[in-house]
Amino acid sequence: MSEHGGSLGGEQLERGLEERHVQLMAIGGAIGVGLFLGSATAIKMAGPALLLAYAGGGLILYIIMRALGEMAVEHPIAGSFSAYAYEFISPLLGFMTGWSYWFMWVVTCMAETTAVGVYIQFWWPSVPQWLTAFICIVLLTLVNLTAASLFGELEFWFALIKVVTIIVMIIVGAIMMFTGLGNNGVPVGFSNLYSHGGFFPKGIWGPIQALVMVTFAFLGIELIGVTAGEAKNPDKVIPSAIKKVFWRIMIFYVGALTVIMSLYPWTEIGTKGSPFVMTFASLGISAAAGIINFVVLTAASSSCNSGIYTTGRMIYSLALEGKAPVYFAQVSKSKVPARGIVFSAGCMMIGVVLNFVVPAEAFGYVTSIATFVGIFVWFVITWCQMNFRKRLTPEQVKNLKFPMFGYPWANYLAIAFLAFVIIVMCMSAGNRVAVIVGFPWLIFLWVIYKVKFSKTDVGSK
Repeated sequence: MSEHGGSLGGEQLERGLEERHVQLMAIGGAIGVGLFLGSATAIKMAGPALLLAYAGGGLILYIIMRALGEMAVEHPIAGSFSAYAYEFISPLLGFMTGWSYWFMWVVTCMAETTAVGVYIQFWWPSVPQWLTAFICIVLLTLVNLTAASLFGELEFWFALIKVVTIIVMIIVGAIMMFTGLGNNGVPVGFSNLYSHGGFFPKGIWGPIQALVMVTFAFLGIELIGVTAGEAKNPDKVIPSAIKKVFWRIMIFYVGALTVIMSLYPWTEIGTKGSPFVMTFASLGISAAAGIINFVVLTAASSSCNSGIYTTGRMIYSLALEGKAPVYFAQVSKSKVPARGIVFSAGCMMIGVVLNFVVPAEAFGYVTSIATFVGIFVWFVITWCQMNFRKRLTPEQVKNLKFPMFGYPWANYLAIAFLAFVIIVMCMSAGNRVAVIVGFPWLIFLWVIYKVKFSKTDVGSK
């Protein structure tokens, strides 16, 4: 292994995260407002065939998570993406991956805190949006400064609220499908999945176009890799979390959307607000909108909470690698990277200012940019695992605690899928802004590295 200080060692973080924390953090990161409020847009793009897009995307994501898991079990460190890229590809990729993942979460948190401000106005319209966003960042930053275990506990309950809401919706929806509850006693079964233009009402292009939104929906599940440095018994916790989280997310996404599109013709979804609101409203629950508003408020807070956690760890890891100021390579008495957390939260405060000037469309643009950067990180993870495996002897491969299946063909499949999604983004006018911003961002990082770090890294590998 490299002798480079921060590559695969030198960490001082406390291992305070239990398996339930890690699992719910990954679920919480991957289940957000995109499912609760944004699913209507994806349904309009693809109709019932959207289910195949989620199933296919979920399979690819599982491949990527298994690639990450193989490395994370052998080298459980915080900010793993950056350190793995440094060690197994190049210092340049380590630098670009670390700062890109940091950038993705900072931008995402700006959007999520803005969303929190909007959701709060549902109950208290007079409260300024910027004030709510400010308070949200401050409170979640304080939580993250205490201890990893407290963060994990808060995220556990945040995620649990979302999970319980989805489970209730699936169970209640299934009862409605087969008993006619809320539909004057007339059961609909699965007929709505094929009665309105067929299963592929938009042709094959529909689910293909929806792949961008599907990919965005899964962003955040890679948090399992970030938590590796603070997980108790990572060789047991990480494999268990990856296996269980994949199936749970597939059930939550595919199950929830199957129920929704079975209850209502896909052509009607999106015309009457959130599909979740429609489901609860059909039962005569007048407070449906308020219930869903509370859940999406929790979802946005959860995502921001995860973002503050992640960005602090990523800067800490970069500092250990010498790719961020050494000032950030210290941990607090609570064994958390407090300096990185505070700096990242300070950058997120830009979102508070932008509340005065950014139009509503900016949220969509920001999430698209986050998707592009997330795809880059997933690509690097897959590439890292391939290089990691090449360094091992046959005997070392046999002794791997959590070996990835299907190597290397599964890797090739995942890389091809990610490249295809980028092509789809280029062809879609609504997502093209992500490519326009994303590629210059990567070029910017490349230039910074070449100017400032390329000479110092010569011979370090």
